[in-house]
Amino acid sequence: MRTLALILSAAWSLAAQPYDLLLKGGHVIDPKNNVNAVRDVAIAGGKIARVAANIPPSEAKRVADVAGLYVTPGLVDMHAHVYAGTGIRALTGDQSVYPDPMSFRTGVTTMVDAGSAGWKNFPDFKQRVIDRAKTRVLAFVNIVAEGMGPKGENNPADMIPEEAVKIARQYPETVVGFKTAHYQGPGWPSIDAVTKAGRMADLPVMIDFGVLNAERNLKILFEEKLRKGDIYTHCFSGHRDEAVYNAQDKLELNPAMVTGRQRGVYFDVGHGGGSFY
Repeated sequence: MRTLALILSAAWSLAAQPYDLLLKGGHVIDPKNNVNAVRDVAIAGGKIARVAANIPPSEAKRVADVAGLYVTPGLVDMHAHVYAGTGIRALTGDQSVYPDPMSFRTGVTTMVDAGSAGWKNFPDFKQRVIDRAKTRVLAFVNIVAEGMGPKGENNPADMIPEEAVKIARQYPETVVGFKTAHYQGPGWPSIDAVTKAGRMADLPVMIDFGVLNAERNLKILFEEKLRKGDIYTHCFSGHRDEAVYNAQDKLELNPAMVTGRQRGVYFDVGHGGGSFY
């Protein structure tokens, strides 16, 4: 009888603990459900089972005191470069980082590669990094054939929208848009090619504008070239004409950026100290 009582007691105890883990007392920020307050979060079977003001600790097998900390859904890093492991001295190699060592320790569960690979080497990027990462990796496909490789991103002959669109359609679960960056030549071939790909695939584009001149400027970019939902990245780098000095020698925002925002263009800070002028 004593043995049976112990078994029944253990079974009741397990039944009384429906949660595997309870995060107790953290400040929950959950935009999707409009939560921004101190809440307890209960987890069962690897999923969020309950969010409430006070969940009894007795209902969980493990309890973590997270008072004074923020609890959020996994963060999305929308501008990363993770095409590592090729041995190439470029962002298609040594200048990228593997996602997993950088993601989870900072609360990031999704990384979006910002055009490291182009339409020609994207399959290698996918099998080398994306398919092997525990982090969810999405990507913008560079409009240039070999992406951010040693050859640079200035040759219009390598900018083929139709090829970029083929990659987007081949990997619809991974490709979220197209990218152009670092172009230093004349005219608008990089912008025209990447926006054409965006229209063909109905996907947004991300623009790292490169060098400005009298012909290439933010006014034309924001008023004529970009669409609602497109992304202007490294928006505060100071290497373009975002900021202008007026007659009183005070720093002012380029009015074209305001126009772009009104038209629905998104602004991405980018990453690193170089993105803050």
